[in-house]
Amino acid sequence: MQALFQEKLHVLNVGLASFAESIARAGGAALQIEWAPPAQGQQNVARALAQLVNLPSVEAANRTAFDLYQSAQPILRDIGIAREVLPDMGTRMILHGGPPIAWQNMCGPMKGAIIGAILYEGWAKDTAGAAALASSGDIAFEPCHHHTAVGPMAGAISPSMPVWMVVDTTHNRPSFSNFNEGLGKALRFGANGPDVINRLRWMGQTLAPTLRAGLEILGGIDLKPLMAQALHMGDEVHNRNVAASSLFLKRLIVALLKTRAPSADIAAAVDFVAGNDHFFLNLSMAACKAMLDAAHGVPDSSMVTAMARNGVEFGIRVSGTGERWFTAPAPIVDGLFFPGYTTADAAPDLGDSAITETAGVGGFAMAAAPAIVKFVGGAPQDAIDNTMAMTHITIGRNEAFTLPPMNFAGSPAGIDIRKVVDTGILPIINTGIAHREAGVGQIGAGITRAPLACFTQAVSALAEGVCGKR
Repeated sequence: MQALFQEKLHVLNVGLASFAESIARAGGAALQIEWAPPAQGQQNVARALAQLVNLPSVEAANRTAFDLYQSAQPILRDIGIAREVLPDMGTRMILHGGPPIAWQNMCGPMKGAIIGAILYEGWAKDTAGAAALASSGDIAFEPCHHHTAVGPMAGAISPSMPVWMVVDTTHNRPSFSNFNEGLGKALRFGANGPDVINRLRWMGQTLAPTLRAGLEILGGIDLKPLMAQALHMGDEVHNRNVAASSLFLKRLIVALLKTRAPSADIAAAVDFVAGNDHFFLNLSMAACKAMLDAAHGVPDSSMVTAMARNGVEFGIRVSGTGERWFTAPAPIVDGLFFPGYTTADAAPDLGDSAITETAGVGGFAMAAAPAIVKFVGGAPQDAIDNTMAMTHITIGRNEAFTLPPMNFAGSPAGIDIRKVVDTGILPIINTGIAHREAGVGQIGAGITRAPLACFTQAVSALAEGVCGKR
């Protein structure tokens, strides 16, 4: 393998020297070329990368994983209670966003959300009691991803919360997500005041049963075409869900009117969904989770199947490396802040919602949503440039998610850890920003990028696994 690496390095150096000579002969001595070695010059990672580039088994595995991802058909089937439908969900367990983390290491907004979930469950009478219970060891904390679920920001899912039940009908695989509360002071941003808890209880007691009655009339909602239509209407189905939420309500409202639900409950449910432009986000996440879970577990594949953050660490999972997380410190988000707040107030990047970018929408589909820049910062051209950049680190394009400003080309999808390490181009993510302290809530939104260290670790691990089989 050392000889292979030296050979590829020699070819690269010869090519660069030849190119430089050509430029000099053309009188272009003043031309500056920006180039950086793969993996920021980490030789051990570069050697691992050389072992994986153009390797037939990896190329074949990626074709398989990408085909599985593209063939998935996520259908919203039902609404259930977390403890009854989530795999291995314990009765004294709270799920959180991102890779695994212990209570004592959690960031402020995640602790705030956990405290709120404990109050929602009635396990404690006040925030002090809830914090004491959380630190006692009597409650288990596990990632949503470990239970086939996703949750935005803090991602808190407790046993009695309602969850969306999505099924990939192609591969007969389920996925789940909690309900979206709206912007501002919400549990997912760490807010846990009486208004937050009361809204959660109304969602569990009234909103969920009412919507479930409508779903029973419809028999389910095919999420992939709805997402595709929303992309044609200016959404990117992560931080902009105006069209998707409206399309979802349009599908549901006639069915709601055919149910036996009290008219007051129907009116309240419709009013809530209509007043929350982010309502579809959690459904988009569950759909993306289903698509990527279909691609997970393909031996030798270098395709990323999850990106998630817990406010302390950013983690990725790769199809060919099993259930292992590759983590690095979570970055601070560069974005637009609500009046009175700055980056000094912000928690590091947080939540499972980067599953959308992992599936080729969100930041990867920004070209379809130029208005997103009003929420996350930048200019409309930046949205197009960001989508174009992602084509250099992905396996292919998802032709189900076409982008009008790109001549209806498919959205770039299937992040390849090899290409990220080789090019240094980092996956872009649109995201909300939570206050670093518990209980405050959302303070802005912006753009960030996945840390390179996650991908260098993954390349080394995949190379070790692939070459170890030879």
